[in-house]
Amino acid sequence: MPQNATTALRAAAHATPEERAALGKEARRRSPRSGHAEYKPSPDRPDPMAILEAQSATRVPELVPIRYGRMTESPFRFYRGAAAIMASDLAGSPRSGLTAQLCGDAHLLNFRLLASPERKLMFDINDFDETLPGPWEWDVKRLSASFVIAGRANDFDDAERARIVRSTVRSYREAMIRFAGMRTIDVWYAGIDADRLEDMASARLHKRGQKNLARAMAKARTRDSLQAFAKVTETVDGRPMIAADPPLLVPISDILPDVERTALERQFRGLIERYGRTLASDRRTLLEDYRLADVARKVVGVGSVGTRCWIFLLLGRDDRDPLFLQAKEADTSVLAAHVGASMYRNEGERVVAGQRLMQATSDIFLGWERVDGIDGKKRDFYVRQLRDWKGIAMPETMNPRRMEAFGELCGVTLARAHARSGDRIAIAAYLGGGDSFDRALATFAEAYADQNERDHQALLDAVSTGRLPAEELPAA
Repeated sequence: MPQNATTALRAAAHATPEERAALGKEARRRSPRSGHAEYKPSPDRPDPMAILEAQSATRVPELVPIRYGRMTESPFRFYRGAAAIMASDLAGSPRSGLTAQLCGDAHLLNFRLLASPERKLMFDINDFDETLPGPWEWDVKRLSASFVIAGRANDFDDAERARIVRSTVRSYREAMIRFAGMRTIDVWYAGIDADRLEDMASARLHKRGQKNLARAMAKARTRDSLQAFAKVTETVDGRPMIAADPPLLVPISDILPDVERTALERQFRGLIERYGRTLASDRRTLLEDYRLADVARKVVGVGSVGTRCWIFLLLGRDDRDPLFLQAKEADTSVLAAHVGASMYRNEGERVVAGQRLMQATSDIFLGWERVDGIDGKKRDFYVRQLRDWKGIAMPETMNPRRMEAFGELCGVTLARAHARSGDRIAIAAYLGGGDSFDRALATFAEAYADQNERDHQALLDAVSTGRLPAEELPAA
C-alpha cells in the first residue's frame, strides 16, 4: 500500500466506533455483499501460462521444471503455485474499499502449527511471501476457493463443499464482529494456542478427530533443528555437514569450485552478520553465539520452487548443538501490480513486516538482508528458522466434518490477522450479522475452482506440447 493510503487507514482508525461502523455500512452500498458471489473471467484475461512464464524468467533455470512438475500433479497443487494468476483475476472483482494487511496466498495449507518465542504451540498463518496491504476480501476468497478445490479432491459433494466454505466464512465474519467489540490491545494479544485448540476440538470433533489433533501437536513439537540435524546432515572428516539430496538439497560444495565457494561462504557469513542487525538486540546476541558450519541450496514448496533459497547449518556450544536458518529470496509481491508497490525498499523487509503484523507471535530469528548473488545481481532475502515446531494439515485425510472444523479455525485466525491492521469495526459492519457474505463466497469459490481446473488443464496441455518443461520429483 502506498504511504498515503497507510496514513489514511490510520486516520480512519482514530474515528469514533460509530463513524467507523458507518464506513462499513456505506461500503455495502458501493459493493453489495451478494456481489462477491460473482466470478467471470475477463474477456481480456491474461494467459495464465504467460503469468507463470514471467515468474519463471527470474528463477533458477534448472529448478523451473520442478515447479511445473509439482503444479501438474493436481488442481490443488496447481492452485498452490498460482497465487499470481488469482491476484490478476481478483483485481477485477468487486471491492468493499476496506483494506488490511494481506497474506496474499491464504490457501488452507498456509495455516499451520508453529512455535511461539515462549515455546508454546500456536496455530497461525505461515507464508507471507506475497504480503501487502490490500482488499481484505482477497484473502478470504483465496482461502474459500482452496477448500472447494481440496473438497473436490476428496470427492465431497456440492452440499458438503458449500457447508465447509460457509462455515469458514461465517467463522471469519463472527470473529471479526467479536474483534470489533474488543479493546485494541486485546486484539493484539489474541491468538490460538494449544489449549484453545484442544477446547475447540472437543466442541467440534469426535474422539477420533481429537486424537488426530493430539498426535499432530505432539509431532509438531519434534520438528525442530535437532530433528533436521538428524535428517539432513552427515559427518565428513569428523565435522557435521549437510548431506546432498539433489536437486532438492545441494550443498554449496557441490555447486561451485573451491575458489568461488570460499568467496561465497565469506558472503554468507557477512549476510548472517548483517541480517542479525535487523533482529532485536537480545536475539542478535543469541545469534552471535553460533558459527556457520555449512550452506546448501534447498527447493521449497510449490509456488516458491525456483526462487533462491539457502539453508545454513550453524553450531553453538559444540557440534551437537545445531541451529538451521533458511534464507529465502523475496521478490516483488504478486499483489503489487494490482494494489500498489510496497512502502519498503527491501522486499525481505516487506515480508518480515507483514509477518510480524499478521502473526500473533513470530520466529525470534525472523529478519532480512540484501545480498549479491552468484551471478552478481543484488537480491533481497528474508531469514527465519528452517523448522520450529511446524505442523501442517493433511486435507486429503479429512472427512467433511474435520475439514469444516479446520475451515472454522482458519477463518477465525485470518480475521484476527486482518483485525490487527485493518479497520475491524468497519469490516465487521460491512459483513453484518446475516449470512449474505457467507453464501456469496460459497458461490464464488465453486466458480473459481472451475477456473482453477481449466488453468490446471492449460498447464498440462502446455507441458504436453513442450511449451513448458516439467520434471516429476518427490512431493513438497
